[in-house]
Parts: sequence; structure tokens; C-alpha cells
Amino acid sequence: MKAFIHDDFMLNTDTAKQLYHEHAEDMPIFDYHCHLSPSEILEDKSFSNMTEIWLGGDHYKWRLMRANGVEEQYITGDADPYDKFLKWAETLPRALGNPLYHWTHLELKRYFGVDELLSPRTARKIWEACNEKLAQKDYSARSLIRGSNVRALCTTDDPADDLHCHIELKKAKDFPVKVLPTFRPEAAFNLAAKGFAAYISQLSRTAGITITSFDELVEALRIRAQFFKSVGCRISDISFGSFAFSEGTAEDADKAFKKALAGGGLSQADIDIYRTRLLVALGNIYASLDFVMQVHMGVIRNSNERMFGLVGPDTGFDAIGDGISADDLAKLLNAMDKAGGLPRTILYCLNEQDNAKIASIMGCFQGGGMPGKLQLGAAWWFNDHKDGMLNQLKTLGNLGLLGNFVGMLTDSRSFLSYPRHEYFRRILCDLIGEWAEKGEVPQDEELLGSMIEDICYNNAVRYFGMNDKEVS
Repeated sequence: MKAFIHDDFMLNTDTAKQLYHEHAEDMPIFDYHCHLSPSEILEDKSFSNMTEIWLGGDHYKWRLMRANGVEEQYITGDADPYDKFLKWAETLPRALGNPLYHWTHLELKRYFGVDELLSPRTARKIWEACNEKLAQKDYSARSLIRGSNVRALCTTDDPADDLHCHIELKKAKDFPVKVLPTFRPEAAFNLAAKGFAAYISQLSRTAGITITSFDELVEALRIRAQFFKSVGCRISDISFGSFAFSEGTAEDADKAFKKALAGGGLSQADIDIYRTRLLVALGNIYASLDFVMQVHMGVIRNSNERMFGLVGPDTGFDAIGDGISADDLAKLLNAMDKAGGLPRTILYCLNEQDNAKIASIMGCFQGGGMPGKLQLGAAWWFNDHKDGMLNQLKTLGNLGLLGNFVGMLTDSRSFLSYPRHEYFRRILCDLIGEWAEKGEVPQDEELLGSMIEDICYNNAVRYFGMNDKEVS
């Protein structure tokens, strides 16, 4: 029987196979958005078993296990590691059609040489074979990154972080991969969150200035962004659900900020004014520092209050929201453009129905001598399956310039997630190969191959301001 994961997996035409094997397969990876732990990279962490490295922190898998009726003790609880692994093995055969079925077997194949399908019948054998390899030094955090052909990766970091791990990693002569911080001021954005005042106190200490006003908050964030840049940061990020653009003034934002610090009740108008003014101010900071601004939109977080109380955030209880108002997004980008120059921007929305909307709005703000200055972000989270990736690629092709796309990311906390890039590249090559064989694009290998290589890696290097020496 032919192995499930084989050389031509998901490649359905001769052109697709040629494009993948000759132009995509061996391209390096620039993982410009992930949630890997800088401290685990710095310490070159080793992992004791497959549950720790593969199931720990992976809310994608946790959601499917819950959908299969698995009790929480086998997911985030204190059950035996093998029993947790077995519960995943029991779940996976029911996951046909889900990208996790593909990712699981790609990861087993690429990192552990396992060709067998994971199931209750094969679980013990696979568990033992993989754990035996994890005990080897070639399976530490840095080794897994290096072995995945990663040239650079960007973690996700709070402005109050001292970036100690990044500073130390820059000194690591034996680890050539660039590990860069990403400036993510989400805690300062969430005005109504519990602990907001305590966070502002922490940020105040880190920035070295007293923060009692909105203007002082902006200045503190500017100071921290400048520090991040000195450590190699090139990218910012922020994530939210819905957003309502407000025409409120800086004075209105200051009143809302002071009300939040004092523990007063906030109206929705207060929140909208504050968020609008802060986003515009941040856009100005990013433009001045030449940061790329990532904006993740359309997520509903912590939908299950009972489970949030039991296991906390980022454990599998977030969902797709209703999307973003086209009018509000256009007004936000316009306000940033007028205030100090719109930075290079990547827009992601969890509701894929917004892709065409976002792509059309982006077209109103392109230019400035930068190819693809505004990007329709890669299929994100609940969309990083085959249909979601195809939807994103086709929308960008229909309404923009697919050849300028900066490609895939992992958005993952796992050191075994890099086959997601392979998965994306196979889907990309299959799509372009299909177009070529239908006569919808030229059967020109030089033209198509060059575009594939750019989307896989080269565009990201250029877009994020790297150079060949930095990532070689």
C-alpha cells in the first residue's frame, strides 16, 4: 500500500509536481508570525515525550478531542502522558477532512520518519518510536528549527517584556537562525480588561516614565517600540474582534483612559474612541520606525465562560466572529495615512467572507514605492485548511497581485509545526499547476517558478526589510 504522505501528496498535475519539487520544496522558511517561546529557544529545550512537544498548548488538537467526547483530564488535565496521546490517536481517524489529519501525518513523517497512520492500533508503536528519537540531541528546540530550514522567525512579545532572551540569542554564534521579537501592545489596547491599570503600572516602570494620561501612554509605547527595534524588531501585531471607528478627539481618549485607570465604568463610546485614537497613534509610531503592522480581526475570544474559568485563555474556546465593517476599516487606514503615513500593513480576518472586502479596501492605499505595501494576510487559524488557503489565494489573485504575497506563517506554539509551510506550498503549486494545465496562465516554468519562489520566501525577506546576508 502506498504511503499516505508521499512525494506528490496533494499535487494533482504534472505542472504542480514540477513547480513544487523544483521551485517550492527546498525554499527556506521565514516564519514571520509564531508563538514559539523565546526562553525555550534560548535554553534549547529538550522534550521528554510526544505529549509534551505535540499536544501541550495545542488548542487545535484540544478542540477536536473535546468534539470526540474526550474528558478534560486527558486534554489540559493531569492524566498520564501516554493516555493523552492515546486519546489523540483515538480522535484522529474521525478527523478526515480536517487539516489536522494532514498536519499530524506530515509531522510524523518529516520529523520521525513514521509512515503508518496514527490510530489506537498504532499508537503505542508510534509513541515509543518517536520518544526514542526525542531523546536524541537532534530533537531539541533549536535543532528542530534549524532542521526545518528556518532562516528567521518572529515571536510575539509584550511591550513591557525586557527581551532578555532575544538579546542573548543574538549572541548565540552556534545558532544562525534569526529570532526576532514582535511588538504586540494588545494589553494596552484592551481598555476594559481586568488588570488594565496594573498593566499600565508595569509598562510605566519598564518604559521609565510615569503614565497618567493618554499622551504619556503613547510616549511609553514609542519608547518601548524604539527599544524593540534596537533588538531587531521589524513587525508589530494586534488582535481584536470587532472594531468601530470613532471620530472622537484625543481629549476624549484621554478621559476614557483616566476613567479606566480610576476603575470607573466605561461606555462603548469611551472604548471606541480610545481604541481608534490608540491605533492611529500606533500606526504613526510604526511608520516612523519602519515596522510592518499586522492586524488580526474578527475573533470572538473566551466564548465559554465556565471553561475559561477552569483552564484560562488560549485553550480552544475562541471562535469566528461576524467580521469587520468595511466602512470602519477604510476610515481607520485613512486616518493613519493622514496622521503620519500608513505603515506596511498585513490585514487578517478570521471570517473569510471578508477577504474580498479587505482586498478591495487595500487597493485604495497601495503605492509609495513598495510592492504589496498592504497585504491580505495568509489564511488564519480557522481558515488555514485547504479551502481557506485557496479562498485567500484566489481572492488575492482576483483583486490584487498574487505575485507580491508574502506567503505562509505557522501562528503556532509548537516546534513541530513547520510542515504547515509545506502544506501551504503544495496547495499553492497545485492551484498554479491547475491554472497552467487549463490554459488560464502560461505554461512558462521560468515565470511560474519565479513567482512560487517569491511567495514561498523571497517576498517576505524583501517585505520585512531583511537582506540575504541576514538570513543566509
